Amino acid sequence: MAKQLPCIDATCRDFISRQRIFFAASAALGARINLSPRGSDAFAVLDDKTVAYLDRTGSGNETAAHLKADGRLTLMFCAFDGPPNILRLYGRGEVLRRGSEAYRAILMSAFAGREAAGARQIVRLHVDRVQTSCGYGTPLFDYRGERPSLDNGPEPRARRGSKPIAARRTPSASTGCRRGSSTAGERGRRQPADGGP
Repeated sequence: MAKQLPCIDATCRDFISRQRIFFAASAALGARINLSPRGSDAFAVLDDKTVAYLDRTGSGNETAAHLKADGRLTLMFCAFDGPPNILRLYGRGEVLRRGSEAYRAILMSAFAGREAAGARQIVRLHVDRVQTSCGYGTPLFDYRGERPSLDNGPEPRARRGSKPIAARRTPSASTGCRRGSSTAGERGRRQPADGGP
């Protein structure tokens, strides 16, 4: 049975610290829902109502586009080993661009100043709802390690002078929003990628 908590308490923090992966879900009016897996090695609980994760360059930047257009963000952690549990953090997210004062402050305070290859922004979530559920349906998996792809990808591209993927302001195939560049005023004009109403 689902249980709502007033904040991210010590039990939640301990659970988060033991997970290797979490999922980020976002959406905007007229766009498809985006759901992405994230490595929790770059996740931090800032206080009992705020969390953040260091986002690295990938194939798209739909989360940033959605947050600029809408702001809603849900993060989910689920236990793949040990006692079953699911933890969801609901709230309003914001993107802190790489090089900004807010980005640098959180990088120093929450990530010891360590910036992974391909870091492009920090996503900060102001949590307004914490919810746990049983997780009985989640299968058991063994953690084998991190993939080297992100470490091997962005920096070689930068050395060759290639434009980072995140900087290519093209419409996203899955959202219809321009990656990381949509505005609240544009929400009503967004069309789904399949051209539907």
